[in-house]
Amino acid sequence: MTSKMKRPTGWRLSLYNIIFGYDSVAGKTFDIGLVIAIVLSILVVMLDSVDSLHVKYGKVFMFMEWFFTLIFTVEYIARILCVGRPIRYILSFYGIVDLLATLPTYLALIFPPAFFLVDIRTIRLLRIFRILKLTRYMKAATMLGKALMNSSAKITVFLFVVFTIVIIAGTLMYLIEGSDNGFDSIPESIYWAIVTLTTVGYGDIVPQSIIGRILASILMILGYGLIAVPTGIVGVELSGVKKVTSNTKTSSCNSCTLETHDEDAHYCKRCGNNLV
Repeated sequence: MTSKMKRPTGWRLSLYNIIFGYDSVAGKTFDIGLVIAIVLSILVVMLDSVDSLHVKYGKVFMFMEWFFTLIFTVEYIARILCVGRPIRYILSFYGIVDLLATLPTYLALIFPPAFFLVDIRTIRLLRIFRILKLTRYMKAATMLGKALMNSSAKITVFLFVVFTIVIIAGTLMYLIEGSDNGFDSIPESIYWAIVTLTTVGYGDIVPQSIIGRILASILMILGYGLIAVPTGIVGVELSGVKKVTSNTKTSSCNSCTLETHDEDAHYCKRCGNNLV
């Protein structure tokens, strides 16, 4: 399998070491510069949303936004060119985020409100964990992600039960209170049930009858009990997740860009590429 992989060589390897090789001075400088550009681009969009600033500096903000967009576009293309498996990077989490970070500005040419979607670049700040070598947080995030994945079926069942409860409670409240007390329809009553069960309690719809208040009280008490259920589910799964040891490589695979490997690993555990 490894013989068919197109490992970067020459200028592609040099480019790869700069973009993904965060252990080197050039790689760390690149990543820090990228984070600064992301922060500045987000700041530009935020300031441009202020009407008084938009009137005065709208053209400046637009120029700066196009400047940052071109930088991110070149960076995205460079990442595709230097990795061994471009498709794997394009379909990866960071690959999709990097693409979405450039699209809004181009889409704004057709649909102007899409311009403000560039704040999705905030997600790209996740790279700062890698830059600052905060590997312990990445390990914790990996453990939490695995726990959530393992408990997804249980949480789905739990949400289905909650969905059933709010439908039943909303329907009962519609029959008990009716339109005279603000419960004009079953969907409106279900909205009230969701607000009550989650203990938010906006107070825009309030039961007036004794039976309605009893039902509301039961639903509110039930809401406090339901809060603990997903916490317990995830907590149990977390205790069962195997912790990632500190003996891990921090350099990424130059084929699939996976960043975490065992210290004694010679091949990537995802694609089999030679790490040595």
